[in-house]
Amino acid sequence: MPYVRKEGVLCADDTPLSDIAAQVGTPCYVYSWTDVATRYQELERALSLVNARIRYAVKANSNLAILKRMVDLGAGFDIVSGGELERVIRAGADPAEVVFSGVGKTQQEISFALKSGIGCMNIESVAETRRIAEIAERLALRAPVAIRVNPDISVDTHPYIATGMRENKFGMPENDAFELAVEIDRHMPSLQFVGLACHIGSQLTDLRPYADSLDAVLELRSRLIEVGVECAVVDIGGGFGIRYHDEEPFSFDELGELVSSRSLQDVALEVEPGRSLIGSAGVLLTRVEYLKPATVSGYRDFCIVDAAMNDFIRPALYEAFHDIEKVESSDGESRDWNIVGPICETGDYLATARPLSLQEGDLLAVRDAGAYGFVMSSNYNSRLRPAEVIADGGSWTVARRRESMSDLLDLEQD
Repeated sequence: MPYVRKEGVLCADDTPLSDIAAQVGTPCYVYSWTDVATRYQELERALSLVNARIRYAVKANSNLAILKRMVDLGAGFDIVSGGELERVIRAGADPAEVVFSGVGKTQQEISFALKSGIGCMNIESVAETRRIAEIAERLALRAPVAIRVNPDISVDTHPYIATGMRENKFGMPENDAFELAVEIDRHMPSLQFVGLACHIGSQLTDLRPYADSLDAVLELRSRLIEVGVECAVVDIGGGFGIRYHDEEPFSFDELGELVSSRSLQDVALEVEPGRSLIGSAGVLLTRVEYLKPATVSGYRDFCIVDAAMNDFIRPALYEAFHDIEKVESSDGESRDWNIVGPICETGDYLATARPLSLQEGDLLAVRDAGAYGFVMSSNYNSRLRPAEVIADGGSWTVARRRESMSDLLDLEQD
Protein backbone atom coordinates (compact mmCIF):
# COMPACT_ATOMS: atom_id res chain seq x y z
CA MET A 1 0.00 0.00 0.00
CA PRO A 2 1.57 3.33 -1.04
CA TYR A 3 -0.48 5.37 1.45
CA VAL A 4 -0.74 4.26 5.07
CA ARG A 5 -1.54 5.99 8.35
CA LYS A 6 1.20 6.58 10.86
CA GLU A 7 0.11 8.07 14.18
CA GLY A 8 -3.17 9.04 12.58
CA VAL A 9 -1.63 10.88 9.62
CA LEU A 10 -1.85 9.61 6.04
CA CYS A 11 1.65 9.22 4.59
CA ALA A 12 3.16 8.76 1.15
CA ASP A 13 5.73 6.07 1.85
CA ASP A 14 7.33 7.57 5.00
CA THR A 15 6.37 11.20 4.40
CA PRO A 16 3.27 12.71 6.06
CA LEU A 17 1.06 14.27 3.39
CA SER A 18 0.41 17.12 5.80
CA ASP A 19 4.12 18.03 5.64
CA ILE A 20 4.02 18.19 1.85
CA ALA A 21 0.87 20.31 1.86
CA ALA A 22 2.36 22.69 4.44
CA GLN A 23 5.38 23.36 2.23
CA VAL A 24 3.93 23.14 -1.28
CA GLY A 25 0.36 24.27 -0.70
CA THR A 26 -2.87 22.90 -2.13
CA PRO A 27 -4.21 21.69 -4.47
CA CYS A 28 -1.25 19.40 -5.06
CA TYR A 29 -0.71 16.02 -6.68
CA VAL A 30 1.54 13.53 -4.88
CA TYR A 31 2.87 10.34 -6.48
CA SER A 32 4.49 7.44 -4.63
CA TRP A 33 7.38 6.31 -6.81
CA THR A 34 7.84 3.23 -4.62
CA ASP A 35 4.38 2.06 -5.66
CA VAL A 36 4.97 2.78 -9.37
CA ALA A 37 8.27 0.88 -9.40
CA THR A 38 6.74 -2.05 -7.53
CA ARG A 39 3.85 -2.28 -9.99
CA TYR A 40 6.22 -2.10 -12.96
CA GLN A 41 8.37 -4.91 -11.58
CA GLU A 42 5.27 -7.03 -10.90
CA LEU A 43 4.21 -6.63 -14.54
CA GLU A 44 7.71 -7.49 -15.74
CA ARG A 45 7.69 -10.70 -13.71
CA ALA A 46 4.20 -11.63 -14.88
CA LEU A 47 5.26 -11.36 -18.52
CA SER A 48 8.66 -13.00 -18.10
CA LEU A 49 7.66 -16.24 -19.86
CA VAL A 50 7.07 -14.46 -23.18
CA ASN A 51 9.12 -12.01 -25.22
CA ALA A 52 7.34 -8.93 -23.91
CA ARG A 53 8.09 -5.22 -24.10
CA ILE A 54 6.46 -2.72 -21.77
CA ARG A 55 5.51 0.60 -23.41
CA TYR A 56 4.33 3.00 -20.72
CA ALA A 57 1.27 4.97 -21.90
CA VAL A 58 2.44 8.57 -21.58
CA LYS A 59 -1.13 9.88 -21.78
CA ALA A 60 -1.81 8.56 -18.25
CA ASN A 61 0.77 10.80 -16.58
CA SER A 62 3.34 12.67 -18.65
CA ASN A 63 5.32 14.45 -15.94
CA LEU A 64 8.94 14.62 -17.07
CA ALA A 65 10.30 13.34 -13.76
CA ILE A 66 7.98 10.33 -13.97
CA LEU A 67 9.13 9.63 -17.54
CA LYS A 68 12.81 9.84 -16.56
CA ARG A 69 12.23 7.29 -13.82
CA MET A 70 10.36 5.07 -16.28
CA VAL A 71 13.42 5.17 -18.55
CA ASP A 72 15.55 4.06 -15.60
CA LEU A 73 13.20 1.10 -15.06
CA GLY A 74 13.71 0.06 -18.68
CA ALA A 75 10.32 1.06 -20.07
CA GLY A 76 9.58 1.99 -23.63
CA PHE A 77 6.72 4.35 -24.37
CA ASP A 78 3.35 4.59 -26.10
CA ILE A 79 2.69 8.13 -27.33
CA VAL A 80 -0.16 9.86 -29.14
CA SER A 81 1.27 13.27 -30.07
CA GLY A 82 4.39 15.13 -31.07
CA GLY A 83 4.42 16.76 -27.65
CA GLU A 84 4.54 13.37 -25.94
CA LEU A 85 7.39 12.34 -28.24
CA GLU A 86 9.31 15.48 -27.27
CA ARG A 87 8.72 14.65 -23.61
CA VAL A 88 10.08 11.10 -23.79
CA ILE A 89 13.09 12.21 -25.82
CA ARG A 90 13.87 14.85 -23.19
CA ALA A 91 13.44 12.19 -20.53
CA GLY A 92 16.25 10.21 -22.17
CA ALA A 93 14.21 7.56 -23.98
CA ASP A 94 15.49 5.86 -27.11
CA PRO A 95 12.95 6.75 -29.85
CA ALA A 96 13.41 3.22 -31.19
CA GLU A 97 11.59 2.06 -28.04
CA VAL A 98 8.60 4.33 -28.71
CA VAL A 99 5.31 3.44 -30.40
CA PHE A 100 3.26 6.30 -31.93
CA SER A 101 -0.50 5.62 -31.78
CA GLY A 102 -3.54 7.79 -32.52
CA VAL A 103 -5.93 8.49 -35.38
CA GLY A 104 -4.95 12.06 -36.24
CA LYS A 105 -1.18 12.29 -36.69
CA THR A 106 -0.28 15.50 -38.52
CA GLN A 107 2.33 15.82 -41.25
CA GLN A 108 4.59 17.66 -38.80
CA GLU A 109 4.22 14.93 -36.16
CA ILE A 110 4.92 12.15 -38.65
CA SER A 111 7.99 13.92 -39.99
CA PHE A 112 9.28 14.58 -36.46
CA ALA A 113 8.74 10.95 -35.47
CA LEU A 114 10.47 9.52 -38.54
CA LYS A 115 13.43 11.88 -38.27
CA SER A 116 13.75 10.94 -34.60
CA GLY A 117 13.97 7.22 -35.42
CA ILE A 118 10.59 6.17 -34.02
CA GLY A 119 10.26 2.47 -33.24
CA CYS A 120 6.83 2.05 -34.81
CA MET A 121 3.90 4.05 -36.13
CA ASN A 122 0.59 2.35 -35.33
CA ILE A 123 -1.54 3.27 -38.36
CA GLU A 124 -5.32 3.48 -38.15
CA SER A 125 -6.55 4.21 -41.69
CA VAL A 126 -5.65 3.90 -45.35
CA ALA A 127 -5.39 7.69 -45.60
CA GLU A 128 -2.86 7.80 -42.76
CA THR A 129 -0.90 5.00 -44.40
CA ARG A 130 -0.61 6.99 -47.64
CA ARG A 131 0.54 10.06 -45.74
CA ILE A 132 3.23 8.22 -43.81
CA ALA A 133 4.45 6.54 -47.00
CA GLU A 134 4.71 9.87 -48.83
CA ILE A 135 6.58 11.56 -45.98
CA ALA A 136 8.94 8.59 -45.54
CA GLU A 137 9.71 8.60 -49.26
CA ARG A 138 10.39 12.34 -49.21
CA LEU A 139 12.76 11.88 -46.26
CA ALA A 140 14.43 8.87 -47.91
CA LEU A 141 13.52 6.76 -44.89
CA ARG A 142 11.71 3.47 -44.39
CA ALA A 143 8.97 3.90 -41.81
CA PRO A 144 8.23 0.96 -39.47
CA VAL A 145 4.46 0.55 -39.19
CA ALA A 146 1.93 -1.69 -37.49
CA ILE A 147 -1.78 -1.74 -38.29
CA ARG A 148 -4.24 -1.15 -35.48
CA VAL A 149 -7.10 -3.62 -35.67
CA ASN A 150 -10.61 -2.83 -34.47
CA PRO A 151 -11.98 -6.28 -33.51
CA ASP A 152 -15.48 -5.02 -32.59
CA ILE A 153 -15.30 -6.35 -29.03
CA SER A 154 -17.65 -4.98 -26.40
CA VAL A 155 -16.12 -4.00 -23.06
CA ASP A 156 -17.55 -2.96 -19.71
CA THR A 157 -16.22 0.56 -19.22
CA HIS A 158 -17.31 4.16 -19.65
CA PRO A 159 -18.37 4.68 -23.30
CA TYR A 160 -15.91 7.56 -23.70
CA ILE A 161 -12.97 5.18 -23.18
CA ALA A 162 -14.20 2.11 -25.08
CA THR A 163 -12.03 1.96 -28.19
CA GLY A 164 -12.43 -1.46 -29.82
CA MET A 165 -16.03 -1.50 -31.09
CA ARG A 166 -17.27 -0.84 -34.61
CA GLU A 167 -18.76 2.52 -33.65
CA ASN A 168 -15.41 3.76 -32.32
CA LYS A 169 -13.02 5.87 -34.40
CA PHE A 170 -10.02 3.67 -33.75
CA GLY A 171 -8.39 1.02 -35.91
CA MET A 172 -9.57 -0.96 -38.91
CA PRO A 173 -11.78 -4.04 -39.44
CA GLU A 174 -9.78 -7.25 -39.65
CA ASN A 175 -10.25 -7.85 -43.38
CA ASP A 176 -9.31 -4.26 -44.18
CA ALA A 177 -6.21 -4.63 -42.03
CA PHE A 178 -5.29 -7.84 -43.86
CA GLU A 179 -5.58 -6.20 -47.28
CA LEU A 180 -3.62 -3.14 -46.19
CA ALA A 181 -0.83 -5.23 -44.67
CA VAL A 182 -0.44 -7.14 -47.94
CA GLU A 183 -0.39 -3.89 -49.92
CA ILE A 184 2.24 -2.37 -47.63
CA ASP A 185 4.40 -5.47 -47.84
CA ARG A 186 4.23 -5.79 -51.62
CA HIS A 187 3.69 -2.31 -53.02
CA MET A 188 4.82 0.36 -50.55
CA PRO A 189 8.63 0.28 -50.33
CA SER A 190 8.88 3.32 -48.06
CA LEU A 191 7.02 1.40 -45.33
CA GLN A 192 8.16 -1.62 -43.34
CA PHE A 193 5.26 -3.67 -42.01
CA VAL A 194 6.26 -4.99 -38.58
CA GLY A 195 3.04 -6.18 -36.97
CA LEU A 196 -0.47 -5.73 -35.64
CA ALA A 197 -1.82 -3.67 -32.77
CA CYS A 198 -5.06 -3.63 -30.82
CA HIS A 199 -6.32 -1.48 -27.94
CA ILE A 200 -9.91 -2.11 -26.93
CA GLY A 201 -10.45 0.35 -24.11
CA SER A 202 -9.38 1.78 -20.78
CA GLN A 203 -10.13 0.83 -17.16
CA LEU A 204 -10.98 -2.74 -18.14
CA THR A 205 -11.29 -5.14 -15.21
CA ASP A 206 -12.36 -8.27 -17.10
CA LEU A 207 -9.65 -10.33 -18.81
CA ARG A 208 -11.98 -12.01 -21.32
CA PRO A 209 -12.03 -9.15 -23.86
CA TYR A 210 -8.23 -9.25 -23.91
CA ALA A 211 -8.32 -12.96 -24.65
CA ASP A 212 -10.81 -12.37 -27.46
CA SER A 213 -8.84 -9.50 -28.99
CA LEU A 214 -5.51 -11.34 -28.69
CA ASP A 215 -7.00 -14.39 -30.39
CA ALA A 216 -8.44 -12.23 -33.18
CA VAL A 217 -5.10 -10.56 -33.80
CA LEU A 218 -3.20 -13.86 -33.71
CA GLU A 219 -5.64 -15.36 -36.22
CA LEU A 220 -5.11 -12.38 -38.51
CA ARG A 221 -1.36 -12.76 -38.07
CA SER A 222 -1.61 -16.42 -39.15
CA ARG A 223 -3.49 -15.39 -42.30
CA LEU A 224 -0.76 -12.90 -43.16
CA ILE A 225 2.01 -15.42 -42.62
CA GLU A 226 0.20 -17.87 -44.91
CA VAL A 227 0.46 -15.36 -47.78
CA GLY A 228 4.09 -14.57 -47.05
CA VAL A 229 3.75 -11.39 -45.00
CA GLU A 230 6.02 -11.37 -41.96
CA CYS A 231 4.41 -10.14 -38.73
CA ALA A 232 6.91 -9.97 -35.90
CA VAL A 233 5.06 -7.76 -33.41
CA VAL A 234 1.70 -8.13 -31.67
CA ASP A 235 0.71 -5.12 -29.54
CA ILE A 236 -2.29 -5.79 -27.27
CA GLY A 237 -2.44 -2.23 -25.96
CA GLY A 238 -3.17 -1.38 -22.36
CA GLY A 239 -6.22 -0.20 -20.47
CA PHE A 240 -5.67 -2.59 -17.55
CA GLY A 241 -8.05 -1.48 -14.82
CA ILE A 242 -7.52 -0.66 -11.16
CA ARG A 243 -9.77 -0.66 -8.11
CA TYR A 244 -11.40 2.72 -7.50
CA HIS A 245 -14.46 1.60 -5.55
CA ASP A 246 -15.86 -1.93 -5.75
CA GLU A 247 -14.23 -3.12 -8.98
CA GLU A 248 -12.37 -6.44 -9.00
CA PRO A 249 -9.65 -6.01 -11.64
CA PHE A 250 -7.60 -8.90 -12.95
CA SER A 251 -4.03 -9.16 -11.70
CA PHE A 252 -0.84 -8.86 -13.71
CA ASP A 253 -0.25 -12.55 -12.94
CA GLU A 254 -3.57 -13.42 -14.59
CA LEU A 255 -2.58 -11.36 -17.62
CA GLY A 256 0.72 -13.22 -17.72
CA GLU A 257 -1.08 -16.56 -17.60
CA LEU A 258 -3.27 -15.50 -20.52
CA VAL A 259 -0.45 -14.50 -22.84
CA SER A 260 1.66 -17.49 -21.79
CA SER A 261 -1.19 -19.81 -22.80
CA ARG A 262 -1.02 -18.61 -26.41
CA SER A 263 1.54 -19.61 -29.01
CA LEU A 264 3.84 -16.58 -28.90
CA GLN A 265 7.27 -18.17 -29.26
CA ASP A 266 8.18 -16.17 -32.37
CA VAL A 267 6.26 -13.02 -31.45
CA ALA A 268 7.44 -9.80 -29.83
CA LEU A 269 4.50 -8.99 -27.54
CA GLU A 270 3.95 -5.36 -26.59
CA VAL A 271 1.76 -4.00 -23.80
CA GLU A 272 0.93 -0.36 -23.07
CA PRO A 273 0.08 0.05 -19.36
CA GLY A 274 -0.56 3.48 -17.90
CA ARG A 275 -3.28 3.69 -15.27
CA SER A 276 -2.38 0.25 -13.91
CA LEU A 277 1.14 1.45 -13.09
CA ILE A 278 0.52 4.92 -11.70
CA GLY A 279 -3.19 5.31 -10.94
CA SER A 280 -3.15 4.04 -7.36
CA ALA A 281 0.21 5.72 -6.72
CA GLY A 282 -1.25 9.23 -6.80
CA VAL A 283 -3.39 11.41 -4.57
CA LEU A 284 -4.74 14.91 -5.00
CA LEU A 285 -4.40 16.97 -1.84
CA THR A 286 -7.05 19.63 -1.32
CA ARG A 287 -8.06 21.77 1.65
CA VAL A 288 -11.54 22.55 2.95
CA GLU A 289 -12.32 26.22 2.41
CA TYR A 290 -15.92 26.38 3.60
CA LEU A 291 -18.62 24.13 5.01
CA LYS A 292 -22.17 24.87 3.88
CA PRO A 293 -24.50 22.55 5.81
CA ALA A 294 -28.13 22.43 4.81
CA THR A 295 -30.55 24.34 7.03
CA VAL A 296 -33.74 23.42 5.16
CA SER A 297 -35.03 19.92 4.45
CA GLY A 298 -34.26 18.78 0.91
CA TYR A 299 -31.14 20.93 0.54
CA ARG A 300 -27.71 19.32 0.56
CA ASP A 301 -24.61 19.61 2.70
CA PHE A 302 -21.72 21.09 0.72
CA CYS A 303 -18.02 20.99 1.50
CA ILE A 304 -16.23 23.53 -0.69
CA VAL A 305 -12.55 22.74 -1.28
CA ASP A 306 -9.75 24.51 -3.12
CA ALA A 307 -9.48 21.85 -5.86
CA ALA A 308 -11.89 21.93 -8.77
CA MET A 309 -12.82 20.23 -12.02
CA ASN A 310 -10.03 22.11 -13.78
CA ASP A 311 -7.56 20.32 -11.48
CA PHE A 312 -9.24 16.91 -11.61
CA ILE A 313 -11.96 16.39 -14.17
CA ARG A 314 -12.57 12.65 -13.87
CA PRO A 315 -15.59 12.89 -11.52
CA ALA A 316 -17.27 15.54 -13.68
CA LEU A 317 -16.37 14.00 -17.05
CA TYR A 318 -16.75 10.28 -16.34
CA GLU A 319 -18.84 10.32 -13.14
CA ALA A 320 -15.81 8.55 -11.70
CA PHE A 321 -15.71 7.47 -8.06
CA HIS A 322 -12.61 8.29 -6.01
CA ASP A 323 -12.23 7.60 -2.30
CA ILE A 324 -11.69 10.78 -0.30
CA GLU A 325 -10.33 10.77 3.22
CA LYS A 326 -8.98 13.16 5.80
CA VAL A 327 -5.20 13.27 5.96
CA GLU A 328 -5.27 13.78 9.73
CA SER A 329 -7.71 11.64 11.69
CA SER A 330 -10.11 13.35 14.08
CA ASP A 331 -13.39 12.67 15.81
CA GLY A 332 -16.63 14.54 15.34
CA GLU A 333 -20.11 14.40 13.89
CA SER A 334 -20.27 12.89 10.42
CA ARG A 335 -22.42 14.24 7.61
CA ASP A 336 -22.93 13.12 4.02
CA TRP A 337 -20.99 15.90 2.32
CA ASN A 338 -21.04 16.80 -1.36
CA ILE A 339 -17.43 17.79 -1.99
CA VAL A 340 -17.32 20.55 -4.58
CA GLY A 341 -14.90 23.08 -6.03
CA PRO A 342 -14.99 26.85 -6.63
CA ILE A 343 -15.75 26.74 -10.37
CA CYS A 344 -19.03 28.30 -11.49
CA GLU A 345 -20.66 25.08 -12.73
CA THR A 346 -22.86 22.64 -10.88
CA GLY A 347 -20.82 19.86 -12.49
CA ASP A 348 -17.75 20.98 -10.54
CA TYR A 349 -17.62 18.25 -7.92
CA LEU A 350 -15.18 15.66 -6.61
CA ALA A 351 -17.66 13.46 -4.75
CA THR A 352 -21.26 13.23 -3.59
CA ALA A 353 -22.73 12.14 -0.26
CA ARG A 354 -19.49 11.12 1.44
CA PRO A 355 -19.83 10.46 5.19
CA LEU A 356 -17.06 12.52 6.77
CA SER A 357 -16.49 14.54 9.92
CA LEU A 358 -15.14 17.83 8.57
CA GLN A 359 -14.03 21.26 9.68
CA GLU A 360 -12.82 24.25 7.70
CA GLY A 361 -9.09 23.91 7.05
CA ASP A 362 -9.09 20.11 7.00
CA LEU A 363 -6.70 18.53 4.50
CA LEU A 364 -8.28 15.87 2.25
CA ALA A 365 -6.71 13.28 -0.01
CA VAL A 366 -8.49 12.24 -3.21
CA ARG A 367 -7.24 8.71 -3.75
CA ASP A 368 -6.17 6.89 -6.93
CA ALA A 369 -5.53 10.16 -8.77
CA GLY A 370 -2.17 9.31 -10.33
CA ALA A 371 -3.54 8.67 -13.82
CA TYR A 372 -5.59 11.08 -15.95
CA GLY A 373 -5.36 13.72 -13.25
CA PHE A 374 -2.92 16.54 -13.87
CA VAL A 375 -2.60 15.59 -17.55
CA MET A 376 -6.27 16.49 -18.06
CA SER A 377 -6.12 19.69 -16.02
CA SER A 378 -6.80 23.13 -17.48
CA ASN A 379 -6.83 26.83 -16.67
CA TYR A 380 -10.62 27.06 -16.78
CA ASN A 381 -11.86 30.09 -14.83
CA SER A 382 -8.23 31.32 -15.14
CA ARG A 383 -7.26 29.03 -12.28
CA LEU A 384 -3.62 28.13 -11.79
CA ARG A 385 -2.78 24.47 -12.23
CA PRO A 386 -1.46 22.63 -9.15
CA ALA A 387 1.99 21.45 -8.20
CA GLU A 388 3.14 17.84 -8.60
CA VAL A 389 5.31 16.04 -6.05
CA ILE A 390 7.09 12.69 -6.16
CA ALA A 391 7.58 10.87 -2.85
CA ASP A 392 10.24 8.17 -2.75
CA GLY A 393 10.85 6.40 0.52
CA GLY A 394 11.48 9.02 3.18
CA SER A 395 12.12 11.91 0.79
CA TRP A 396 10.12 13.91 -1.71
CA THR A 397 10.72 16.44 -4.46
CA VAL A 398 8.64 18.92 -6.43
CA ALA A 399 8.31 17.50 -9.94
CA ARG A 400 6.35 20.49 -11.23
CA ARG A 401 5.94 23.79 -9.42
CA ARG A 402 2.57 25.41 -9.01
CA GLU A 403 1.70 27.75 -11.87
CA SER A 404 2.03 31.49 -11.34
CA MET A 405 0.04 34.41 -12.70
CA SER A 406 2.90 34.98 -15.14
CA ASP A 407 2.54 31.41 -16.42
CA LEU A 408 -1.15 32.05 -16.92
CA LEU A 409 -0.67 35.18 -19.03
CA ASP A 410 2.77 35.06 -20.67
CA LEU A 411 1.64 33.39 -23.91
CA GLU A 412 -1.08 35.94 -24.58
CA GLN A 413 -0.80 39.21 -26.51
CA ASP A 414 -3.06 42.19 -25.96
